[in-house]
Amino acid sequence: MARYVFITGGVVSSLGKGLASAALGALLQARGFSVRLRKLDPYLNVDPGTMSPFEHGEVFVTDDGAETDLDLGHYERFTGVSARASDSVSSGRIYSNVLEKERRGDYLGKTIQVIPHVTDEIKDFLAIGDGEVDFQLCEIGGTVGDIEGLPFFEAIRQFAQERARGQCIFMHLTLLPYLAASGELKTKPTQHSVKELRAIGIAPDVLVCRSEQPIPEKERGKIALFCNVRPDAVIPAYDLKSIYEAPLAYHRVGLDQAVLDAFRISPAPRPDLSRWEDVMDRLERAEGEVRIAVVGKYTQLEDAYKSIREALTHGGLANRVRVRAEWIDSEIFEREDPGPFLESYHAILVPGGFGERGTEGKIRAAQFARERGIPYFGICLGMQMAVIEAARNLAGMADAGSEEFDHEFGERRFTPVVYHLKEWVQGTHTVQRRPDDAKGGTMRLGAYAAKIDEGSLVARIYGTTRIEERHRHRYEVDVQYRDKLQECGLRFSGMSPDGRLPEIVEVEGHPWFIGVQFHPELKSKPFAPHPLFADFIRAAVEVSRLV
Repeated sequence: MARYVFITGGVVSSLGKGLASAALGALLQARGFSVRLRKLDPYLNVDPGTMSPFEHGEVFVTDDGAETDLDLGHYERFTGVSARASDSVSSGRIYSNVLEKERRGDYLGKTIQVIPHVTDEIKDFLAIGDGEVDFQLCEIGGTVGDIEGLPFFEAIRQFAQERARGQCIFMHLTLLPYLAASGELKTKPTQHSVKELRAIGIAPDVLVCRSEQPIPEKERGKIALFCNVRPDAVIPAYDLKSIYEAPLAYHRVGLDQAVLDAFRISPAPRPDLSRWEDVMDRLERAEGEVRIAVVGKYTQLEDAYKSIREALTHGGLANRVRVRAEWIDSEIFEREDPGPFLESYHAILVPGGFGERGTEGKIRAAQFARERGIPYFGICLGMQMAVIEAARNLAGMADAGSEEFDHEFGERRFTPVVYHLKEWVQGTHTVQRRPDDAKGGTMRLGAYAAKIDEGSLVARIYGTTRIEERHRHRYEVDVQYRDKLQECGLRFSGMSPDGRLPEIVEVEGHPWFIGVQFHPELKSKPFAPHPLFADFIRAAVEVSRLV
C-alpha cells in the first residue's frame, strides 16, 4: 500500500503548495521511489474547464481528457508522471457524485450529510490506485480555516486515522512575515495556523515556512516548540531565481529527509539529483538570449499561459539560451500596425483562447510573421488565426473567419473556414456535439493521434510520422478548404488518422511557420523539452544571430 503525504497551507494563499508538492515528488523519485500527486480543490465548480483564465489561470488537460487545476502541470513537469482524471477533484465534483448517488437511491433512503457521505466520497477518491506507487502526495487547495475546505480536512483526518500507524503524514506550509520596521520575523501567524489545524484533529509532521529572510536557528526552535514538531522538521523555504531550483533547494534544507524520517524510513536511499543539476546548469550558464513575443488576450494574468511560459523556458534549456518571453495584448494590433511592436523580436507565438475579442490582432500578428519570415508558432486558436490569415491574404477569401465569432455575434458575417466541431472519433466510437450543448466537458479533450506528412518540417522535428498530443478545443479548421489553401503555400502537414481533422499546418518556403490544433506545451518538461518548442527556440536563435 502507498504511503500518503497530505500537503496543506496556512496564513495566506499562493504560498507555493503546488511547487513544494512537485519538488517533494521529484526528490522522492531521485531516491528511487515511485510517486503520484493529486490535487483536492474546495471550489464548487465541477472542474476548472468553464472558469475564466482571469479567475483561475490556465486549465491543464490530461491524456484521458480531464480539465484540471494548473498545479497538475507542476506535478507533471517535475516528476514526468502523466496526470490522470483521478488526480484532481473539486468540492463541486464530490457533491455532484453524492447527489447523483442519492437520486439513484444508492443511500437507501438515508439522510445525506457532510459526515459521513461527503467525507466518504473524498476518502474513496484518495484511495484510487492505492497500490500503484510508493507515495501518494495529496495537496489540499486553499488555507486551513476556509469554510469551503473543512470537508477535505475532516476527510484526510479520518483517512489517516483509519490507516495503519505511520502510513500517513501531514506537511503544512505557512508564512513567516518580516517586519522591516523592527527587523523581526514573526512566528505567531504560523503558531495560529498550526493551532487551527490541530483544532480539527490534524497535527503536522513537517512544517515548511516561506520567508523572504533567513530563519535563525532560534526562531526555528521556537516554531518547533510551540507547534510540536521536531526542529529538523521545520523547513525554510526562500524565494528562488527559478522554480526549477526548488528540488535542489528543498534538498539542501532537508525536506525529503524530514519526510522520510517522519515515515521512519531508515536508512534512506541516497538521491541522484543529476537531472536537476543539469537543468540548473543550463539555466545559469545560458549562452545567449532570445526575445519571444507572445500575442494573446489574457496577458494581464501570468498564470493564464503558465504551461506556455514554462515550455518556452524548456526550449531555451534545450538550446542553452535564456528565453525572454514578453506578453503583448493582441487587441493593440486591432488599432495599430504590429510592425513597430514586433520587429525587434526573434519569434512570435500566438496561444489558444476563446471568443472573438483580440482575434483580428492575432491574425495581423500571423500575417506579419509570414510576410517578414519571422518564426511563428500558432497553438490551437493561434493555428486557426494563421489559417484565416492565409485564406484572406493568399487565397482571396476576404470574408474568411470562424463560426465561433458568428455564434458570439448572433449573425452570419464570415465564410466559416473554422467551424464548430460536430463530431469526431474518440477511441472506437464517434462523439457528436451541437453548438447549444452545455459548455462544461464538451470540447474535444485529451490525447488524440495524428499522422504527419513525410518530408514536412514537423516530421523532421518530431522524427516520426505518427504522434499523440493533447487537445482542448470546440472549433476546427474546415478540411474542405485544404486544397485551395495548399495551392497558396499553406501545407496541411498533419491530419487526424481518418483524414477529416487538420492537426498541423506550415507555410512552405518559410524558415519556421507552424500552427498546431493541439497543446504541445502540456507535455513539455525541463528535462525533456517538447520537440516543437525546442526547435522553435532554435529557429529564434538563428534569427538572433542574423540581427
